[in-house]
Amino acid sequence: MTLDPAGPDDGHWLGALRDEARRRVPPAVWTYIESGAREGVTTAEATAAWQAVRLRPRVLRGVAEADLVTSLLGETFTAPIAVAPTAMQRAVHPHGERAMAAGTAAAGCLHVVSSNAGTRFADLAGGPWWLQAYLPPEREQMLPVVEDAVAHRARAIVLTVDTPFPGTKYAVDDADWTGLDLSWWRSNFAEPETEHPWKAALTPDDVSWLRERAGVPVVVKGVLRGDDAVRCLDAGADAIYVSNHGGRQLDRSVRTADALADVVATVGQRAEVYVDGGVRSGLDALAALALGARAVLVGRPALHALARDGARGVQRLLSELSGELAEAMVLAGCGTVDDTRDLLP
Repeated sequence: MTLDPAGPDDGHWLGALRDEARRRVPPAVWTYIESGAREGVTTAEATAAWQAVRLRPRVLRGVAEADLVTSLLGETFTAPIAVAPTAMQRAVHPHGERAMAAGTAAAGCLHVVSSNAGTRFADLAGGPWWLQAYLPPEREQMLPVVEDAVAHRARAIVLTVDTPFPGTKYAVDDADWTGLDLSWWRSNFAEPETEHPWKAALTPDDVSWLRERAGVPVVVKGVLRGDDAVRCLDAGADAIYVSNHGGRQLDRSVRTADALADVVATVGQRAEVYVDGGVRSGLDALAALALGARAVLVGRPALHALARDGARGVQRLLSELSGELAEAMVLAGCGTVDDTRDLLP
């Protein structure tokens, strides 16, 4: 499937998808979605880091097709490609998270829902989903949202730990939001967000507390170091999510493609490891699998697909990326996801 001819600045079809999304999304919302923190160095470097990974393919393995079926926290999905948590989905498409959930479910993939979602959890039809959560200084304030999510079939909580407060984004601060209706923001909270951003000083105790109170597995998101991953697991985390928040927190933080191997090696067999940040093709996904990730997640491309064609756009995005991954796996002599683990030189 081809979504569009290649754009002038990107030989891959995702470049054309991004251009089409930009024409449909309000300028302030586009700025919010695309901006990285400060100078945007980390955001700009992300995809090139995956492209720099080199693979050592197998031959004579009798592989003519690839099986992408993957298990994440004991649940089966059609591919190791998932939708990362993103806000502003209702500003991108009128059906917001409902369309994202429907498209992800149609593709047989996992959907991670932002706690800032503009759609009530009760309205999220589709397949299995996880809730991304921030813990405020008074962590008990998050419990009703977590409990509501679990009551509406959230299978895990993804605790973001790289955000004691939102990182500075120059372009977002200068954007003109006049006339945009954001009354749906954080629809699953009883109280509106405070006017001034809170500051949270999280510790491993917060991971333990959430694991005990949530009653479902807890994935810790925002980990870029092996030693931090071990601290998370020792505190009760069930899985580790390597992420630099799309470059939206600490600018010049390490690229996730460069951080992944250390985290995987340190975690060993104790837990699954997932990764996001700049994944833009099936080859990028294969690089991440070869480095030890159990699954990759895409954020901005999913928003672009949502903006262009709602649920159908999201389904096509995930299906296309899965098709690219399947082709790359066969060419590398890998019949299953588990076969990808020794492709590095």
